[in-house]
Amino acid sequence: MNDAQTETHSAPSHKQKLAEQSAVQRSLKQISVPEAARESRLAARSISASLLIYIALFITLGTSYLAIEGHLVPLGPLSSPFLQRAVLGSLLGTTLLLAEKLVRMGLISRIEDDVSRYNLKRLVHFFTLLLLTIALLSTLLVNWTTGLVSVGVLSIIAGLALQAPLSNLFAWFYILIQSPYRIGDRIKIGDCAGDVIEVGYFDTTLWEFGGEYLSSDHPSGRTIRFPNSLVLNTPVYNYSWPLFPYIWDEIKFYVAYESDLALVTQIMTEVARAKIGDQMREQVSVYRKLLAKTPVDELNVNEEPIVFFRPNENTWIEAVVRYLVHPKQTGRVKTEMIRTMLARLNEHADQIQFPTRDSR
Repeated sequence: MNDAQTETHSAPSHKQKLAEQSAVQRSLKQISVPEAARESRLAARSISASLLIYIALFITLGTSYLAIEGHLVPLGPLSSPFLQRAVLGSLLGTTLLLAEKLVRMGLISRIEDDVSRYNLKRLVHFFTLLLLTIALLSTLLVNWTTGLVSVGVLSIIAGLALQAPLSNLFAWFYILIQSPYRIGDRIKIGDCAGDVIEVGYFDTTLWEFGGEYLSSDHPSGRTIRFPNSLVLNTPVYNYSWPLFPYIWDEIKFYVAYESDLALVTQIMTEVARAKIGDQMREQVSVYRKLLAKTPVDELNVNEEPIVFFRPNENTWIEAVVRYLVHPKQTGRVKTEMIRTMLARLNEHADQIQFPTRDSR
């Protein structure tokens, strides 16, 4: 018995075997954004070793540049200008990286929202790399104005050749500024539906829910990647609006015309109220406050689950209960309420008739 337990503990688990596979490691790296987005604010503020390295490099390169500029270091006539430009370029690069680090620690770390903090870090890093490239080119080239003109011409040519990637890059800026969706949101865009796990410079990654093999909102196990430019010309359905991250959902049953509809209403309402009544009242209160700031009519917004009926072409009546729920809890909440409702309704078989097996 002990030998078997020892063998079991010593054998690598399935999770460990997966982690050792290079393909799995690459995939985990691609979808590791939420962990970065949830980085603690305290850790972001801490003085890291990289900051100390940047400060040391800044002091060293600054001292070296002043020494070369003041001819305190004996150099040859040919090596002096090149070395001076190289040290100046390295000094500018270090200054930009140091400034980025200080901005992230002093300003970005104070932002409460995790996703906003993560997006702003990526935006600052992007502009830092852009300025770093320009600074290095302008200092290393002898005639930096000519170099910048050459870079500009090459940029135009590259822009024509790389129109699609640049469009995705501009769409990334649009996503950060307008926030049609953010990391963690549940969205549908075109034929793609899932939870946003990464918003990259060129594409967005979703953790798919539903899909062609599932009829529920359960995650399918697949990831979807689409170009950011899709957001510029395709409607985005966001189920996780930060101000009101809930959706309306319904449960319906078929009952006979001879059924006691008042009893059906009572049972379905009681079950729904017991499950989500208090939470729904709070949600609708927020919803009404939002609607009050818009021209949208709020007369049909109910504070509690509502039951209504409509005729069906198969000579049955649809009993429908409508309620508010978080989009990521629709399947669980619906399943639990259906089980309870069916059990309660079946207790009154003489008053509530369901379709028989032959007539379904």
